[in-house]
Amino acid sequence: MTCSTKPHSSPRFVLALLLAVNLLNYIDRQVLYAVFPLIKADLGLSDTALGFLGSSFMLCYMVSAPFFGWLGDNWSRVRLAAAGLGIWSLATAAAGIAPGYRSLLAARTCVGVGEASFGTVSPGLLADFFPRERRGRILAYFYLAIPVGSALGYLFGGVVGQHFGWHAAFLLVGIPGLFLTLPVMMLRETPPGRGTFPEKAAEGRPAGGYASLITNRSFVTNTLAMAAMTFALGGLAQWLPTFLFRIHGLDVARGNTLFGAITVVAGITGTLAGGWLGDRAQARSARGYLTVSGWGFLIGTPVAAAAILTPSLPVSLCAMFFAEFFLFLNTGPLNTVIVNVTQPTIRAMAFAVNIFFIHALGDAVSPTLLGWLSDRWGLRPALLVTPVAIVIAAGFCFLCSRWVAGDMAKVDGSGQDATANT
Repeated sequence: MTCSTKPHSSPRFVLALLLAVNLLNYIDRQVLYAVFPLIKADLGLSDTALGFLGSSFMLCYMVSAPFFGWLGDNWSRVRLAAAGLGIWSLATAAAGIAPGYRSLLAARTCVGVGEASFGTVSPGLLADFFPRERRGRILAYFYLAIPVGSALGYLFGGVVGQHFGWHAAFLLVGIPGLFLTLPVMMLRETPPGRGTFPEKAAEGRPAGGYASLITNRSFVTNTLAMAAMTFALGGLAQWLPTFLFRIHGLDVARGNTLFGAITVVAGITGTLAGGWLGDRAQARSARGYLTVSGWGFLIGTPVAAAAILTPSLPVSLCAMFFAEFFLFLNTGPLNTVIVNVTQPTIRAMAFAVNIFFIHALGDAVSPTLLGWLSDRWGLRPALLVTPVAIVIAAGFCFLCSRWVAGDMAKVDGSGQDATANT
């Protein structure tokens, strides 16, 4: 039976449902950072211990990803996505009844297990419902959840936390995900690469599992670019609300409201612009997605530094907006590169490896590192580490562009000259 006869498996419905789940993913993830000051005051934590609440989630997220990646390419991606949603929703709600630091740490760690299950299988599952020439925009829509969900997490967490306490914030954001578990479970399962728009794998080129990804130069350098970006973006996302609280004297509710509003507007416009520009650039050159991302990183670097250094609150907020815009510009393009340079039968594993390394080298360490540097230097000097990481991300994008055409041709299996369309 084709997807056209089952409304819950039509491409648009699949996109809408997975986008909604991904929104909850980032709401549940970011609400923690909105209530950082409240948890610190209530539990008497150092900045290092506070930062480790974020790092523990990422550590579990990245360690769990390779297992779920293998499972996703060998079992049911739909069931893994639904199970992950249920697990992280329950764990988020459990954080709302945590009596102390250890129980809160355990709950946030379990959130990482659920989100790893969903995160490794959902991009490849979604990609199977759309043709290659539209994937930049489709994945940009899917990853709108990052800015919108993050902003909602900041806004909701800040307002609820300010008036009802941080426990209530976790409880109220954890429950909605349970209602979407069944609709996800009912999605039509398709073999990887054989969905609405099936792909032809290269004949005589076995997928090779995890080992084949190590020799895929485009995949490796693209992942390193995303790792450097994740280091910067993760550190800024977790500490900028506290930066507004400490450096500019805003209360928790107002600081999170302003930062949330900036994140949602800059994130939506940047993500959509990146998807649109990436597809247009890719139509002219196999390097298109990487060119858009690389220049976005370069332009965003001095703007991010200005947001941290300026003593003016209005200037800082304006610079935060443009820094986030140019950081989010890469979201659709770089994730589409992963899809385009890996065989359909190992895409869940590809995203699992990507998740592992971007977080192992990125936001699994940056929150704690920035907290540690803040305890010694102060928060403003600590945050200046992040623009350096953004420059490194740009360098890896331009390096990746040297090999991307050839690696895409291998996936196409068309036998065409790897230098074509460059």
